[in-house]
Amino acid sequence: MKVEGKLFWYLVPPLVLFFLVYSFWTGWNEWVGAIGLALSAAMVAMIGWYIGVTAKTLPGLRPEDDRYGHIDQISGHYGHFAPYSWWPLWLALAAAVVFLGVAMGWWIVYIGSVFLVFAVIGWVYEYFSGAHHV
Repeated sequence: MKVEGKLFWYLVPPLVLFFLVYSFWTGWNEWVGAIGLALSAAMVAMIGWYIGVTAKTLPGLRPEDDRYGHIDQISGHYGHFAPYSWWPLWLALAAAVVFLGVAMGWWIVYIGSVFLVFAVIGWVYEYFSGAHHV
């Protein structure tokens, strides 16, 4: 995790530089972009700090950090994956309709929400029927 922490810390100086250049270039009058860049730098710094602190508290090296580590050292049970499931597609389409409705009109949100609820229920209860009953 030390590498991941360093990657986040390496992003802080460019973001601070972008904040200063952008603020100077706009004459310190445009606050939305300046605050966005400053908060981005602060958030990246917080994530880098958290990952660094977490890396120090871990016992030993993770297999990803070990120069001589092997893939089978980290292997384990990652959960269940449904390779032929159509429900994530319907869920993504329903979420896209809801987000489109936020931009276009609230009546589209209501229609998309019906499909979203149906897709979430279908995805959650996918294995509770038919030949694959749990």
